[in-house]
Amino acid sequence: MATESVQSGLGQRPQHPAGAGSSDTRFQSHVPRSYVRRSAMPNFDARTLAEGLGWFSVALGAAEILTPGLVRSLTGVGRSGTLRSAGVRELATGIAILTQRNPAPWLWSRVVGDVMDLAGLATGMRPGNPGRGRAVFSFAAVAGVLAVDALAATHLTRHAGHPLVSGVAAPTDLYFETSIATAKSPEECYRFWRNIENLPRFMDNLESVKQVDERRFHWVAKGASSLKLEWDCEITEDRPGSALAWRTLNGAQLPNAGSVIFEPAAHGRGTIVRLSIHYSPVGGRLTAALAKLLRQDPQTQVEQDLRRFKQLLETGEIATTHGQPTGRRSLIGRAARRWGLTSSN
Repeated sequence: MATESVQSGLGQRPQHPAGAGSSDTRFQSHVPRSYVRRSAMPNFDARTLAEGLGWFSVALGAAEILTPGLVRSLTGVGRSGTLRSAGVRELATGIAILTQRNPAPWLWSRVVGDVMDLAGLATGMRPGNPGRGRAVFSFAAVAGVLAVDALAATHLTRHAGHPLVSGVAAPTDLYFETSIATAKSPEECYRFWRNIENLPRFMDNLESVKQVDERRFHWVAKGASSLKLEWDCEITEDRPGSALAWRTLNGAQLPNAGSVIFEPAAHGRGTIVRLSIHYSPVGGRLTAALAKLLRQDPQTQVEQDLRRFKQLLETGEIATTHGQPTGRRSLIGRAARRWGLTSSN
């Protein structure tokens, strides 16, 4: 296969050919962020923080709805009815933050809710209230959460028009980047990765990659419940010994775009392999968040793939514990095995 650089380069907006076969419009403006300074993407951490605040809202809302008595005893104030109403508000806000493309309005909703909570806690700080100490502590904690909510909301609102934020049109697009160091040279890493027959050897969920033409490939991957996901992608940039970038074509079951960059490590000691990916998760952002919680998300899987890539490149094989003898299980482990909670080796 020729290793040619096509029209859209790394760090540039891809230019799509007109008519059939044009790339998925959801990723027209993807920019591999390994080529972007952190200062140019100031809200990346804010989005991660927003997801954490969304899960915090869900957990707090569930607690206020299901165990208002416990929450009341911990905070020193509140009535069951009031706490359940606040719980419904928190739960709805958390779900919205996790599922909406632009969580900023819902983060501002959290800010308003925090102010309401502070007003309620202030009533419990009056002298004579037996739970005054707990109310003071809760007031300080909620004030801290208010500051974090306001920071994330302000950050996302201020940069809502940033091209790297609003350029991708799909409401469920997610982004991550990861890296690993290997003792091999950038040229060796590039050649190994560029040989498509090697990809299923270290990408655990990948069944096959078949070449369609000089720069297009058909991918087949394992999805949930033994389902298969298939898509066609094209190489948008090919820099021999340095980098590759790609994007999916129309009709992809798992729309994605990204780049892999092979950077020389300091003092010529191998290579830093940096992988950046945009993807549209099957089932939406909430499903993706649950998968991340269970460590079944694409980022976790890709990090494991990179470790296998390193092992395969450096040693020619992938280390495994299958078939190795194990020591005596702990009491908990034996109980779990007895009741069928773990699988046998």
